Amino acid sequence: MKIFFWISLFIVFYTFVGYAFVLYFLVKIRRWIKGKRAVKAIGTHFPSLTLVVAAYNEESLMEEKIQNTLALQYQKDKLKLLFITDGSSDATPEIVSRYEQIQLLHSPARNGKIHAIHRAMEQVDSEIVVYTDANTFLNSEALLYIARHYADPTVGAVSGEKRVMQDEVADATAGEGFYWKYESTLKKWDSELYSVVGAAGELFSVRRSLYRHVESDTILDDFMISMLIAGQGYRIIYEPDAYASELSSDNIREELKRKIRIAAGGIQSIMRLKPLLNPFAYPVLSFQYISHRVLRWTVTPFLMILAFFVNIVICIQDQSIFYALILAAQVLFYLSAFAGWLLEKRKIKVKLLFVPYYFCVMNYAVIAGIIRYIKGSQSAVWEKAKRKSA
Repeated sequence: MKIFFWISLFIVFYTFVGYAFVLYFLVKIRRWIKGKRAVKAIGTHFPSLTLVVAAYNEESLMEEKIQNTLALQYQKDKLKLLFITDGSSDATPEIVSRYEQIQLLHSPARNGKIHAIHRAMEQVDSEIVVYTDANTFLNSEALLYIARHYADPTVGAVSGEKRVMQDEVADATAGEGFYWKYESTLKKWDSELYSVVGAAGELFSVRRSLYRHVESDTILDDFMISMLIAGQGYRIIYEPDAYASELSSDNIREELKRKIRIAAGGIQSIMRLKPLLNPFAYPVLSFQYISHRVLRWTVTPFLMILAFFVNIVICIQDQSIFYALILAAQVLFYLSAFAGWLLEKRKIKVKLLFVPYYFCVMNYAVIAGIIRYIKGSQSAVWEKAKRKSA
């Protein structure tokens, strides 16, 4: 039982903390042997580029999104703008149609984002395709920072950074901002070692020639599209200076809804990307993929629960102060998460407690997502999470 306890605890620790240390160490070794990876300066490489925006009922934000898009810096003769508004029943298509600089695709039927992306890709003939969400806003130099990486022929995709805008009122979604800062650091190191393991839909790009259609029921289309490119032997680069800003979820319930969907999509992706689990075929990528994604989306949340209850049994059977201290630490952590939940309900500002609360919510979402995937009850059509108002 003690062996099982320590194995469980080790995997949990490795998944959320240990991998960061190992990754940092490997990056340091790579720099020592080969030096830091060289990257072209912005404004020196201009492949033809199409910006694709998929929007569904975003009339309240669409004017602002369009102005943000038109302000992006890039050579005008190398840039195309394409907005696809399939299924929108509000004024979103009408607003887009007012701008002759933007190509509009619209169908009244709502078949999901990936179906819309497939339709859009039939219209794209540029070297590079950049995808971004309608409810995110890009920094003006984002396309320049992305484009420079494609001077390297080993690069197949480039992922930008997601930035969560916080208001002054602390709630459980403060943990979302902390989580993304930590994720951003891991992605920087992943990218420098070899490749990021998946791109976020808020802002990512691919070489048009490497794009592969994914199944129509795909839940995490952005992750699958980018990882299929990695499976072809190309690297996914992380570019933090190209960023998409969005407001945090309106409340923890909305964030939980989003996380459960992502978790269900994570399990689906693992099932469909089995070849990437083979370390003989993908030595570095497989190590990064399993360490950064697979463990989080599969066994680790269950091992957290098992480690807690096994710890209790060990303390009952063995009156060891050492195991009692470990159990006390676990109890304190979960009590902090519970306190964070209570404070969130009362809208009281104690951000320190929201981090363990968000962490527990995130892992609960994985378990709920796995159950939803097994039941086959997760639709590929996005149910939008409500965001805070600006």
